[in-house]
Amino acid sequence: MLDHPLYDERGSKVGDVKHVFLDDRTGRPEWLGVKTGMLGAKETYVPAQRAEWVSDHVEAGYEKDFIKQAPDVDLEAGGQHIPSAEVQQLYRYYGIGSGGPEPAGAPTQEAPERAHEPDDAMTRSEEKLHVGTETRESGRARLRKYVVTEEQQVTVPVSHEEVRVEREPITDENRDAAMRGEEITEAEHEVVLHEERPVVSKETTPVERVRASKETVTEQETVGGQVRKERIEMEEDDTSQRGRRKR
Repeated sequence: MLDHPLYDERGSKVGDVKHVFLDDRTGRPEWLGVKTGMLGAKETYVPAQRAEWVSDHVEAGYEKDFIKQAPDVDLEAGGQHIPSAEVQQLYRYYGIGSGGPEPAGAPTQEAPERAHEPDDAMTRSEEKLHVGTETRESGRARLRKYVVTEEQQVTVPVSHEEVRVEREPITDENRDAAMRGEEITEAEHEVVLHEERPVVSKETTPVERVRASKETVTEQETVGGQVRKERIEMEEDDTSQRGRRKR
């Protein structure tokens, strides 16, 4: 129990258990000294009878703010006992019956039973579920960019030159040109032809920006657990029938 965290009834950490003070008459734990405040500079006292060891921590059975507002205590010389007057003050603050005037002294791990005084009434208690939430990592997502190759076809018009033979009759206008040169001879005339061909080039152009973002989706989830409740029944002695009955 020592050096383990102490949590309140709602699951909030109050501090760390540094001391356990015993009842000098019974030798049982009576008060837990819990370090609270900045750097654990303050020690607050919590009834051990309401404390419960759960897994790796201690649950106090009171709310955090209520515990932190408990009366300050000045220990006796040596720091091993809580003075009787201040024990009574703690009893009154926590609303529990006094176990006696004896001071409380040092550590163990058993919880004492609550001291009861004669009373005409019973206290009925029950457990309640306290449900909270915790955030944990559920997965990861990442953006990954990769390259794919696609076939793309584009139709583009191209032109080319072809040879066409044109014949024209001899006329007065072209006769002189036609009569130049020898009368009968061999000759050739060369014509240069041209054509267009597609030329493909590529350029890289940004088309969009993509980013990953998170959004919070709230869903309703039902959780449950078993709780215990105390029941109180009346039993009477029936002297006429020499038996008992419940109601």
